[in-house]
Amino acid sequence: MNTVAIDIDTYISMQPGTIQPVLEKLRQLIKSVAPDAEEVISYGMPAFKWNGMLIGFAAAKKHVGFYPWNGSTVMQFKEELKDYGTTPGAIRFPNDQPLPVALIKKLVKWRMKENAAKKK
Repeated sequence: MNTVAIDIDTYISMQPGTIQPVLEKLRQLIKSVAPDAEEVISYGMPAFKWNGMLIGFAAAKKHVGFYPWNGSTVMQFKEELKDYGTTPGAIRFPNDQPLPVALIKKLVKWRMKENAAKKK
């Protein structure tokens, strides 16, 4: 039986103990850039809404997935993301490496800028 998290706290608590601090750090990084963003669960993963869907993240066996909810962010930052696994809509930060704090903040700011432009 699969249990679906009802909020981000529950999602993080359901993950292995070794990855929980990483997920919480990622959550706090996002909140530091987008303090007014609403925390939600979307597609079974933690996500933030701010003028639409902003950012999502999820734990995996060997990485944390970071989802910018569009197909353009990865392309926009392809040079800065060259050391990470990517698809058009996802970035994989390996569990055995520190989170790239400055890059994550830059990605969230970029997504906020995109969402603000869409709102106009």
